[in-house]
Amino acid sequence: MALLEVSELSIQFGGVKAVQAVSFSIDAGMIYAVIGPNGAGKTTLFNLITGVYAPTAGSIRLDGQPVHGLTPDRLAQRGVARTFQNLQVCMNMLAIENVMVGAHLRLDRSLFKAALRWPALRRADAALRDEAAELMRFVGLAQYLTARADSMPYGALKRLEIARALAMRPRLLFLDEPAAGLNPKETQEVDALVRRIADAGVTVVLVEHDMKMVMNLSERILVLDYGKKLAEGNRDEIRRNPDVIAAYLGAHA
Repeated sequence: MALLEVSELSIQFGGVKAVQAVSFSIDAGMIYAVIGPNGAGKTTLFNLITGVYAPTAGSIRLDGQPVHGLTPDRLAQRGVARTFQNLQVCMNMLAIENVMVGAHLRLDRSLFKAALRWPALRRADAALRDEAAELMRFVGLAQYLTARADSMPYGALKRLEIARALAMRPRLLFLDEPAAGLNPKETQEVDALVRRIADAGVTVVLVEHDMKMVMNLSERILVLDYGKKLAEGNRDEIRRNPDVIAAYLGAHA
């Protein structure tokens, strides 16, 4: 059984059909990419699957159970995490505190216990800080363990968001343009990081415009165009698909 099954998924904003009857499935352990020209509906598709939007029609199943319409926090409890195209970092906090925020759903945050500073709560906080530090090392941010987020360069902040998502201990991780705005060296670092995440047993779904990165990483690729599924296949099938070539380069090319 597929980990994620999307069937005839659609959403309409007024008269605009942003996603139209899109279907696909993703097996556990896979690196799966969603690509398409600007405005194709890629981020909207992510927003539907991760609970930011409720679909107009269609279904989403996780481990065979329907999850369409669930809120992001309820999906997070089921092992779904994501990053965003635009940075969503708390700049006035320490980098490590940003990572710790990602684990808040796993914590017992009783006001009574917090007021009394119960030893168990202090131990849990210490363990969480240690876990956040280990995640920062995993994503290559060991040098920023004591830094404020607003002192970090853009490329490091992109990886900080990934570390925060990993703090949720997801089974399914959605990365929305993880290499956007990065230089070639930073892009290579993110490429290697995505591989490490997948090797650790997390299923990764990414939207990305860097085609070299997509082709290097992805086992299967979904192509959207004007909100519709244009093609799906492995990297070689997508490279050779004339409809994909036309969508990216124009029919004349």
